[in-house]
Amino acid sequence: MAKPNYAFEKRQKDLAKKQKKEEKRRRKLGTPTEQPEAEAPPQSPGDTSPPNDA
Repeated sequence: MAKPNYAFEKRQKDLAKKQKKEEKRRRKLGTPTEQPEAEAPPQSPGDTSPPNDA
């Protein structure tokens, strides 16, 4: 029987606590938690060109 890895469980618990604390801090500041604009800026309809089949 495998013995439990308490260090892993503690690390996961601490990471969850840190993430929850960060989300709470962001909520208090009024900033969104997810920022898709920073990762991929939205494209305007004029920027895309139709694919050429020829």
